[in-house]
Amino acid sequence: MPYKAPKLLSLITCTLLTAFSLLAEVPAAERQALLDLHESTNGLHWVHKWDTKKPVASWHGVTVKNDHVVAVELFHNNLMGPLPKTLSNLKELQTLNLAFNNITGDLPEELFELRKLQVLKLEMNRLKGGIPDTLGAMADLREFSAFNNFLSGRIPSSVGMLKKLEVLNLSSNQLFGRIPTSLGEVSSLEALGLFDNQLFGDIPESIGNLTALKELVLSNNELGGAIPESFGNLAQLEILQLQNNQFDSYENLGKINSKGLLVFDYDVEKSEIDYRNLNFSRTRMAETIFEDDNDN
Repeated sequence: MPYKAPKLLSLITCTLLTAFSLLAEVPAAERQALLDLHESTNGLHWVHKWDTKKPVASWHGVTVKNDHVVAVELFHNNLMGPLPKTLSNLKELQTLNLAFNNITGDLPEELFELRKLQVLKLEMNRLKGGIPDTLGAMADLREFSAFNNFLSGRIPSSVGMLKKLEVLNLSSNQLFGRIPTSLGEVSSLEALGLFDNQLFGDIPESIGNLTALKELVLSNNELGGAIPESFGNLAQLEILQLQNNQFDSYENLGKINSKGLLVFDYDVEKSEIDYRNLNFSRTRMAETIFEDDNDN
């Protein structure tokens, strides 16, 4: 009969490791930050509630690693109220997903002190206020999504310092001013959503440096001037939406050579080019409004 002790021992070891993980306690400041979030956002009425008498690692949506909170994921969990400033005490946090709730009040500047954050998802809430310049210090940030809020002010030029950023979606807010030229320095960017704001001025030529870009959605703003010639560099584009702006010329759209272009929307009646003659066999042209449908 084969000897099975090693397999049993492995199972016991895994069970013990899981148990120890659940029993592990995080620093007092991190635990208090979570309790402040619970209190501030009406935790007693959350969909998935916390039993705060149990270890932090057992709380819904909280991931603990090496005795530190590394993720808080409370997507669509009926959070109501403002975010506490003490969230900045979660120094090891890598993921913060509070999307699709009813979070109100100002976007805390303290959130942008979380230097290890990789994913920040705040979409579909009621946050207001501006995005601070300290955004640029979040060197590990890969995704920042805050569409459908009430954010105002300008997009900080420090965004150009986010060299790992792949997704930036600030659509459907009240942002104004020009698109920062520095955005063209974020060569890792694959999706840029800024539609339905109050952005004006020309699209920077530097946007053409974003050669990894697959989605560019700038519709429903007050952008003007000519489409940059550098758009011809955006060979990976799959979604391009520019409609409902004030562009003087669309001529440079003809330079786009993307075999994967699937959604290509612009103001047809204002264009001096007949795009029906372009070889975009897989492209849908329509005057539609792009909607974000990421689940979490």
